[in-house]
Amino acid sequence: MTTPDLIDPPLETIRFHGLKAGPKLLVFGAVHGNETCGPNAIARVIEDCRAGRVAIQRGEVTFLPVANPKAYRQNTREGDRNLNRDLRERPQPDDNEDRIGNRLSAILRQHDMLLDVHSFTGEGVPFVFFGPDDNRGALEPFRHGAAEAAFAACLGVDLMIHGWLDIYVRLIAARERLNLPRLAVTEGFGTTEFMRFAGGYGVTLECGRHDDPASVDVGYKAIRNVLVHLGLTDEAPPVRAERTVVHMDDLVICEAEGDRVEGSWKTGDRVAKGTPIARRADGTVVTMPRDGFIIFPNPKAKPGEGICYLGTESRRRP
Repeated sequence: MTTPDLIDPPLETIRFHGLKAGPKLLVFGAVHGNETCGPNAIARVIEDCRAGRVAIQRGEVTFLPVANPKAYRQNTREGDRNLNRDLRERPQPDDNEDRIGNRLSAILRQHDMLLDVHSFTGEGVPFVFFGPDDNRGALEPFRHGAAEAAFAACLGVDLMIHGWLDIYVRLIAARERLNLPRLAVTEGFGTTEFMRFAGGYGVTLECGRHDDPASVDVGYKAIRNVLVHLGLTDEAPPVRAERTVVHMDDLVICEAEGDRVEGSWKTGDRVAKGTPIARRADGTVVTMPRDGFIIFPNPKAKPGEGICYLGTESRRRP
């Protein structure tokens, strides 16, 4: 007899249908199991919908509060591996995330847009990752650039970042120069990339520190704002505000044990050209090559990982 610990827990979705035509929105939480602000924010919105405080008038919204039940039950980032990497359909799934990925892929294909709610480990301001502008390139062809940028801008966070897959390709090239095992480009594909490949669009919202109660408030506000932005509800839209938009376009890679971040940076910090941002194991100082921003400083970077990523002010203005 199979023991409960060996049974794959099911995915639970909650869906609200408006009685008028409209788009199909999908909201994910806990793609990483220890990021609980998503499930908690989603639970609040579901309760609002059931109590009549939020009325879905058009289209439909599907909530998947816990996208990775195994990792969520363990309170770990991963079940067997990172669900938000190499997300695709797999005819012969090997692990927990493969099996979940097959179901998520099917659910994503049934919707028009995605809001994926996350949180992070260190300090820093909330931010949103969005995708490329319209293009017909080989890496990430896309035709909803303006709509996705406006979707990201409505969430209520002040920092917006784009350039993920391009910088992942640069990371792969940097690892090759160090003769490290090669990564596949598909390792950079997560929920939002799959959504774009499937013909829709989506963004990743990073609400703040994992254990900060304010992160739940950020996620809750963002979901409510998106429902208004897409016309699913008839509430008044939030007041538009200027956003800081950053193009992530460079990185400092950890080349050897002992390479480290120099300083206590946070994602979104502005850094002037010439400022020390990393130090090599041999004492060599790496400085900021131009005025810009620090993204994802990693004090625990191992060889082949990014010590930090760098960005510049984007020309895109949602």
